[in-house]
This record gives sequence, C-alpha cells and structure tokens, in this order.
Amino acid sequence: MDMIDKAMKDVRKGTTTVGLVCSDGVVLAADKKATSGYIENRYETKVFAINGRVAITTAGSVGDLQYLTRVLRAEASLQETRGSVMTTRSIGTLLSNILQSNKFYPYLVMILVAGYDDEGAGLYSIDPIGGMVTGEKVFSTGSGGPIALGVLDSTYKEGMTAEEGVAVAVKALKAARERDMYTGGVSFNIVTVTKSGMKEFNQDEIRKLIEKN
Repeated sequence: MDMIDKAMKDVRKGTTTVGLVCSDGVVLAADKKATSGYIENRYETKVFAINGRVAITTAGSVGDLQYLTRVLRAEASLQETRGSVMTTRSIGTLLSNILQSNKFYPYLVMILVAGYDDEGAGLYSIDPIGGMVTGEKVFSTGSGGPIALGVLDSTYKEGMTAEEGVAVAVKALKAARERDMYTGGVSFNIVTVTKSGMKEFNQDEIRKLIEKN
C-alpha cells in the first residue's frame, strides 16, 4: 500500500490537464511545465495521439507516460493490421489492465483518455492502479486540478461545441497557471477529436487563444 499511496501523492504534485466532452467531439489540454522539485522543462509535451481517433494526457511522470504511449500506439497499430481501429473505450480498458497488473510497482501517472469514434465522444480518467472512471463530462488532473475544475464547473455547458470547449479549457489552464506553482510553461498543449478527425493546435493558434480568453 505504501507504493500505491506514494504513486497517488506523486501524480498530484505537478501539471494541470483537462478533458471535456462536447456535442461534436472531445477536447484535451495540458500545461507544458515539467517539475521535479525545480523547473526541469517549460516546453514538455503532455498530450499524445494514440491513433487517429484517440489521444491521452497525464499528470505525473513524463517517462512513464512516454512508455505507456509507445505500448498503446503499438497495440493500436497491430489492431489496424487486423482490419479494425481501437475505440476510446478499448484503449482505456487496455491501459487500465496494464496499470492494474503493475499495481505493486505502479506507474506514476494519472491519465485522461479521450476520443471520438462510432460510439460517439468518450472521456475516461484512469488512476495509477488502473481505476477507470467515466460518466463525467469534464475531468481535470494534477496539482492545479481543483483550480481548473472550479473554472470548468462554472463555464462548461452541456452541448457546447469543441470550438467552444477549447476556449473553456484555455480559461481553466490559465486559472491554474495563475494560482498553482507547478503549472505553467511557455504555452499549452491542446488537441480536439471530432467527426472531422484529430486536430493538434499549433503554438501560434494557442497563443491567440490565450490572448483572447
């Protein structure tokens, strides 16, 4: 239990990530600061595409997330060679099983899995030992999560579009950056997945969104 308790505490020490379910898809966003008692990097990527329909983001260990991303991408590619595309739910379930099987030496991650497929928009929150939570329209993880959730609760509206959701995500991350010492970096990572496909916002687009919102 000591290892599990430590994992749960560690993933809450840094980063702010948010996920939103919208009428036409999902939004994932995160700050870009990496810390380890000091600022290691202000340019860290924290949102990763798994296939053309699903992306993940995390609070916690960047190395653990990068390893898990490689595993998920490999499994998704293998599934495509068999003639099918992994859904958001199946990728979330696979990740949950991987984390559960390592619960005595847990990965230091709190992951959001989001995507849009034939089942519609999906958003899952998965803890370090594989607990998979769904049913919520918004999630936020990391040390700035409580601050971001306050903004999400007050500004998120059922049925908003992904475009509107991006603006809400930016407001939530800006609030966390202002009040949480571990949240920051030079910009944000923002990805949307809709009927039209996956879009990763470039830094010029994000800069304009930050200035506007």
